[in-house]
Amino acid sequence: MSRIGKRPVAVPSGVTATIAGQSVSAKGPKGELSVVLNDEVSVEMTDDGIKVGPRDDSKDARAKWGLSRTLVSNIIVGVSDGFKRELEIQGVGYRAQVQGNKLQLALGFSHDVHYPIPEGISIECPKPTEIVVSGIDKQRVGQVAAEIRRFRPPEPYKGKGVRYKDEYVFRKEGKKK
Repeated sequence: MSRIGKRPVAVPSGVTATIAGQSVSAKGPKGELSVVLNDEVSVEMTDDGIKVGPRDDSKDARAKWGLSRTLVSNIIVGVSDGFKRELEIQGVGYRAQVQGNKLQLALGFSHDVHYPIPEGISIECPKPTEIVVSGIDKQRVGQVAAEIRRFRPPEPYKGKGVRYKDEYVFRKEGKKK
């Protein structure tokens, strides 16, 4: 039994969810999202919320059960609250700022890195060394944060680079004489 899959997804007030076949769509104060679930799982609306279950007892259906429930949960949370990932920049002279619809990053290269902000995602820089990526689609927010981090991932000797706010960077000791 899937521990995640057997819990129903609660639909908060202000959010309307509709089920059409294998497609689940949700509309809320932040926007509208939909997801098409695999044919191996069944989805239905109950008094508790949206219930996801396997169609049969096959290994494939049980494997996709928890994932499908999480995808439905992500669209419900996205349209009601939204998602955000926080990044921090460490290094002398490393900084970020938003200019129009581009994120400008100074990361120790001979040139500044310009990252175009995708549609549906908002990026803010409360401090020159902090970046907050937010949006309603969890996958896209995580992907944008990963692409920004990829420009200069944290290195293990001095810890310089772009890292997630809660990320632990394993530090190595330098060369000895």
